[in-house]
Amino acid sequence: MLKAIINAGTLKELIEVISTLVDEARFKLSSEEMAVIAVDPANIAMVSFKISSDAFESFEVDSDNEIGVDLTKLSDIVGMSGSGDISLEVGDGKLFIKFLDLTYSMSLLDPSSLKKEPKLPSLDLPAQIVLSGNEFRMAVRATAKVSDVVIMGIEDEVFFMEAKGDLDSARMELPKDKLIELKASDVKSLYPLDYLSDMSKPISKANNVCIEIGKDFPLKISFSIADDKGKVQYLLAPRIEAD
Repeated sequence: MLKAIINAGTLKELIEVISTLVDEARFKLSSEEMAVIAVDPANIAMVSFKISSDAFESFEVDSDNEIGVDLTKLSDIVGMSGSGDISLEVGDGKLFIKFLDLTYSMSLLDPSSLKKEPKLPSLDLPAQIVLSGNEFRMAVRATAKVSDVVIMGIEDEVFFMEAKGDLDSARMELPKDKLIELKASDVKSLYPLDYLSDMSKPISKANNVCIEIGKDFPLKISFSIADDKGKVQYLLAPRIEAD
């Protein structure tokens, strides 16, 4: 069903971007790629992930299929692997994981027992910002210190993230000339910081992160991993402010 070899660092990154939102996931396998679309238990955030077969040292899939994976178990196992290569093989309802002198046999989940794969919405949002993942992570960490929600938007070609608490506030501003790219449209929306804090950890490793915003629309965050051979997209529902 699947025979593959992948660098441990790449596999850890792959697991992290998905397990940020879910503990279990359906992995769709084809000869060209491995893909996941999943929504968190509260239906507030979604992750769409694809990694090309080119990101693997070797990758063989005998036919298109899907497997159910306990990401918590897999992360614990892979976390002991160091920095070398990891061999993955699927057979008889199990995932065999080999690295160093160790072999683990991990039971797979029945994909039909997992939450149905959501449909990825098509969003045409009016504002688009491209910045470094590290800058985004820094802004999230700063705003999370004063509130559990953040206002994110653009004013006069300045991208900002702002949080206001009872006594304290934090605001990051990045004008157009400090951004990698800006598609300007004055807009702002409110988003939960607990989800953004979790998402910002894998995002922080990306050189370029594309953020798309619309008033009271889901936030769309896109970035690449594995030397651009893996594509990640997060969607996060807004907090609607009462009039």
